[in-house]
Amino acid sequence: MICLTRVRLGIRAYVSALERAVIELAGEFGILAEGRRDAPGVYVSGRKLASVGVRVRRGASYHGLALNVALDLEPFARINPCGFQGLEMTQLADLGGPRSVADCADALEPHLLRALGYPASDS
Repeated sequence: MICLTRVRLGIRAYVSALERAVIELAGEFGILAEGRRDAPGVYVSGRKLASVGVRVRRGASYHGLALNVALDLEPFARINPCGFQGLEMTQLADLGGPRSVADCADALEPHLLRALGYPASDS
């Protein structure tokens, strides 16, 4: 949960900050990722790496970022991910990134802190 009023971000800026953090993380591993104006999330070669879905109530965000690290992507083939027919999903492990959620969280943390305007962590 992030207090958007405290970090002085509107909803669109918050979504962009989450996307930017994932794009920077991917770049650390030589993965060229990008956001799309027409569909929130982070994409690599047209395949979705991360989804963003937020709810804001009283200036506080709920939910946020779903980053595919290392999972079975087959169930996504049976649905229209994020409402987009034929959208393929991808994951960091297949692209040369971290293979564990813990390693990914450690690597993502400084990017999230920077994108949201927080000071760097000492951990």
